[in-house]
Amino acid sequence: MPAHAWPIRVYFEDTDAGGVAYHASYLRWAERARTESLRAIDLPHQLMMQGYSSMLVVRRIEVEYVAPARLDDSLVVETRVRRLGGASLDLEQWVLDESGALRAVLTVGLVCVRTEGVRPTPIPEPWRSALRAGMNDE
Repeated sequence: MPAHAWPIRVYFEDTDAGGVAYHASYLRWAERARTESLRAIDLPHQLMMQGYSSMLVVRRIEVEYVAPARLDDSLVVETRVRRLGGASLDLEQWVLDESGALRAVLTVGLVCVRTEGVRPTPIPEPWRSALRAGMNDE
């Protein structure tokens, strides 16, 4: 999966009383961007679940807040694959403003699990090939 960009607008529901984006909003934005990055390569989560009885779940996540996002800001979440293992992958997601200034960096560890029993399982093809190809595109 090549670097994928997903646009976000900061809405009132995303902010605290002072109009600053609430820290958990970044997690929602990153989740949407990860989902849309798979959809952009025609390999959505639903296909993995229905066709392979597998799904990608967050194992760990780290967020570094660099600068606050505010009400009505136009942002983009860029998603990149950093490491691909047998049943796991690591992503880096950057939240940028319109000028390209960094607002936050998320480091996300995902693991592929069986939908029944939620036990680790290898990342199925064609996701594995698409994710690996994206690593080579950078």
